[in-house]
Amino acid sequence: MRTLKYSRQREYIKSCLAATDTHPTANDIYLAVKEEYPKISLGTVYRNLSLLVELGEAKRLTDTNGTDHFDAITRPHAHFVCAACQQIRDFPSILEEAAEKFSAGFAGEITDYDIYFYGKCPACAAESAEGN
Repeated sequence: MRTLKYSRQREYIKSCLAATDTHPTANDIYLAVKEEYPKISLGTVYRNLSLLVELGEAKRLTDTNGTDHFDAITRPHAHFVCAACQQIRDFPSILEEAAEKFSAGFAGEITDYDIYFYGKCPACAAESAEGN
């Protein structure tokens, strides 16, 4: 594993990501970080997010439009993706328990898994119902 030079900007990006459960895009994080570091570029934010993903300190998730979102929770867990507003939320799932039981009886090594549920979030579903 390579040795990394300490970066205040990277640490701030990491803390911004850890402070939210909204699964922000790189642009969302850029706007938050820019308040503290006005000269930071969007490219720097992208590079640091990619590095955090590579180091296992963040996860990259993709919405139905192909836009990357980021999650500070790196342990396997389920997500709900709203097809209307593209928000990604953590989603409690009994499938996580099933995955744990499966791995307990599996002689190999499971290092990760992804579970996605798709549909409309409560706000978008209510908006759809009002429009009908």
